[in-house]
Amino acid sequence: MSAECPDPGPGGPQSQSLRPGRHYGTLVSGQCPPPSTPAPWSLPRWRAYVAAAVLCYINLLNYMNWFIIAGVLLDVQKFFWISDSNAGLLQTVFIGCLLLSAPLFGYLGDRHSRKATLSFGILLWSGAGLSSSFISPKYPWLFFLSRGVVGTGTASYSTIAPTVLGDLFVREQRTRVLAIFYIFIPVGSGLGYVLGSAVAELTGNWRWALRIMPCLEAVALILLILLVPDPPRGATEKQGEEATGTLRSSWCEDIRYLGRNWSFMWSTLGVTSMAFVTGALGFWAPKFLFEARVVHGLQLPDFQEPGSSQDSLIFGILTVVTGIIGVILGAEAARRYKKVNPRAEPLICASSLLAAAPCLYLALILAPTTLLASYVFLALGELLLSCNWAVVADILLSVVVPRCRGTAEALQITVGHVLGDAGSPYLTGLISSALRARRLDSYLQRFLSLQQSFLCCAFVITLGGGCFLLTALYLEKDQAQVQAQAQQPDTGTLDSKDMESQGLLSGISASTEDP
Repeated sequence: MSAECPDPGPGGPQSQSLRPGRHYGTLVSGQCPPPSTPAPWSLPRWRAYVAAAVLCYINLLNYMNWFIIAGVLLDVQKFFWISDSNAGLLQTVFIGCLLLSAPLFGYLGDRHSRKATLSFGILLWSGAGLSSSFISPKYPWLFFLSRGVVGTGTASYSTIAPTVLGDLFVREQRTRVLAIFYIFIPVGSGLGYVLGSAVAELTGNWRWALRIMPCLEAVALILLILLVPDPPRGATEKQGEEATGTLRSSWCEDIRYLGRNWSFMWSTLGVTSMAFVTGALGFWAPKFLFEARVVHGLQLPDFQEPGSSQDSLIFGILTVVTGIIGVILGAEAARRYKKVNPRAEPLICASSLLAAAPCLYLALILAPTTLLASYVFLALGELLLSCNWAVVADILLSVVVPRCRGTAEALQITVGHVLGDAGSPYLTGLISSALRARRLDSYLQRFLSLQQSFLCCAFVITLGGGCFLLTALYLEKDQAQVQAQAQQPDTGTLDSKDMESQGLLSGISASTEDP
């Protein structure tokens, strides 16, 4: 006389085997069907590409928000009566709030619905941007606060969106899609400046630039809700949430795991060096180009204004063009070279940075003698720097297990900004001021002081190349660990209840194998 099969509980067939007092012999006697295994998650290819297109569109809007104020900065200063020193705080507040909120969104993105978190971020930054256009000139502090809220909202997208793409595409496709995704960083940055200045000129009111963006972002939110799925974490590694439903880890455990992941640590330091140089170039390059033209007699000296719109426009065009070409070249080179060398990605990053260092050095040294050569080497340096943006994202996704990718993105963003572009403009200016204090007060000495303060960028970018060489030493080992977890879904950080359940199930399985 055999026992009846237990009714499925709220936890499904697996929860039946964990109840005390049940007769487990009925589960192996052939009288009861075996527990059903969830089908692997899949998505039609065309839907994945549509989702990627929507995420790229939102990334464009994301980076337009970073620089739209730069296009109307003079109008904002006049409207709120903000001095030059206080105007610089607008970007500081924006980046500061982004840094503070990135770890939070990384934590939420690893444990809750990524689609819901992204939707919340878009609502947050679009609502703050729209409301800032109605602030009275009596309350400039409120405008600063609104920029901080915009930075908080954009942190959600910068942190989570790459992990969604990583779960929609397999390795080779993922490299190409990430390349397209990161192309919109320079394009969005340039369009933000252009849109802000163009709308202000057409309407005669700078605030309309902030009112147009929420309309585009409303379309983005609708497209996100309707067309972008929320794939299981690790879906492309066949490590979906259906198989890893018992895997749970705390934020501290994730940080400890990332701290022991040497590929992630060294690549993060490499990204930090890139952020350091791009931050210094973005802030000081227009002024450097302006003063170089003064030294060549092509521009009258102006001790009141540090630069001109012409120099900003030239540098902006260089950034957009070299950014697009560099991202495509870097991603395609990584895709092709990876077929013959599994360490291709960090080696390409190291090579591009080590080649960018002498280009930046020559651009600085040749500026007083030949301006054309300085522009050429500056463009080459920016091109080589841009080769890495998509590749470093692919490195992160390949060496970090899916359950930690949101936290890893957040940590890399935080470290890159704190040690990189948040301080490099200030450090460059500090070195320049210290050199000027020891020299005669002349325009040539001002230029030479700024030129020599820029030399630290060539040194930092060389260190970044060394960090990526060290990444190559650990890459295959860390990738193998990720693949091992994909093949063994029961590995990972478990809480005490999960460990008891795993132990009980293992005992049942072992007992069924005994004759």
